[in-house]
Amino acid sequence: MIRPPVLHPGDKIGIVAPGRKVSPSDIDDAVKLFTSWKLDVVLAGNLFSNGHSYMAGTDDQRRSDLQAMLDDPSIKTIVSARGGYGSSRILDELDFTSFQKSPKWIAGFSDITAVHLKLFQMGYQSIHSTMPILFPRAGSPVSIASLKNVLFGEPDVLQAEASEYNRAGRSEGQVLGGNLSLIVDTLGTETEPDTAGKILVIEEVEEYLYKIDRMVNHLKRAGKLKNLAGLVVGHMTNILDCELGFGETVEDIIRYHTKGYTFPIGFRFPTGHENPNLAWTHGGRARLEVTPETSRLSFF
Repeated sequence: MIRPPVLHPGDKIGIVAPGRKVSPSDIDDAVKLFTSWKLDVVLAGNLFSNGHSYMAGTDDQRRSDLQAMLDDPSIKTIVSARGGYGSSRILDELDFTSFQKSPKWIAGFSDITAVHLKLFQMGYQSIHSTMPILFPRAGSPVSIASLKNVLFGEPDVLQAEASEYNRAGRSEGQVLGGNLSLIVDTLGTETEPDTAGKILVIEEVEEYLYKIDRMVNHLKRAGKLKNLAGLVVGHMTNILDCELGFGETVEDIIRYHTKGYTFPIGFRFPTGHENPNLAWTHGGRARLEVTPETSRLSFF
């Protein structure tokens, strides 16, 4: 995997919105913070467009913004302002020719999982991390510091709290994944990931338990679980239940669908739709160590 260069003071960092729309107040904190890191902030031309009722502009506007930043060799990192939905609508028409000549970090999570998996398929590392719209939230400083560490070449170790559902073990492999819905969304497309020998990360927000079950079962039926090196389960935030009640927790669901396999499984990792949302290198190699008391994901 190709790893983009680390950042240095004076480098340019671009903010773009390939998904849901944003307003200037949504990114004020991020602009100030990136500037305090001695980075030159570049805003995408259509960042605050009202060209679509939900997304940050029309598909053409959002694609043009991201394409311009991919093509500009002076921009060393592209950060998505927020998630939501929209990246997958423009992904297949992007031209990565210039990016391949001058690789750069692309950072974000949630909807940006689609972009991470495209880059992984191309052989490039990226950064799964918090995003500017979340910077003002309580508890964000640790997540922001983690993003800064990865950008400037000092990756954190992700350590999880104890979980009785952990399956103990130790493994090594490339790390990929992110939002469960977006991972499942790639199945049958050109960015469907090869998970064999990989450490898969999953997290989710505001989904019903039966839909979590359906998605994990889909991964199993598609053969994406059977040859994993390990499974990392991040935040499962504001998970919902139906009127009848599904009768199983997220942990029950995951253990049920992985009971035929032996790879280590670590729950309660600090990644996903709440703080701490620690940054990690998508496509990087790491060691996963899981015990009943704690779990660690350490990048090489």
